[in-house]
Amino acid sequence: MSKIFDAQTKELLDLISVELKKKREFVPPEWAVYVKTGVNKERPPVSRDWWYVRAASVLRKVAILGPIGVNKLRVKYGGKKRRGHQPSEFRRASGNILRKILQQLEKAGYIKQVQIGVHKGRKITPLGQSFLDKIASTISKNTKKSVSNEANAGSDASTADDNKKQKKPRKKKVEQKPEENKTN
Repeated sequence: MSKIFDAQTKELLDLISVELKKKREFVPPEWAVYVKTGVNKERPPVSRDWWYVRAASVLRKVAILGPIGVNKLRVKYGGKKRRGHQPSEFRRASGNILRKILQQLEKAGYIKQVQIGVHKGRKITPLGQSFLDKIASTISKNTKKSVSNEANAGSDASTADDNKKQKKPRKKKVEQKPEENKTN
């Protein structure tokens, strides 16, 4: 079975966000349309589905780094704040957004609060891990099919292209001699 590390991150997040959109636990708050994701941002997100994409990203981060809390996630999603002529400084992301997303993921049963030694935070549940693994396996199946189809269809064409590339001789650079100034 494929793990989340086997799939491309962008494809994985896109599919997870589509699946989370289908769940009734994941509803963006009313203020999500107007809010910036951090102090370092100048404007709110352009995409209408940014809440689901962020929830998918948070779920992936919890699966990889867990147990992890809101404060560390704020650092992970933070960035540099432009301050005009002054040097840029790092600012943490919005804690309210991350907290609400973690609560929604917890309500859906994908993560849970744990304390391992001195580390307190949220960790992925077996339900959440199987959810991520199923999506990763669908991505890997799709990529294997497309790679095998491309390899079968393009194998003859690629060898012909390779042969053409090998037969072309390289052009030598001809250095031009500077003309001498004739002052006679």
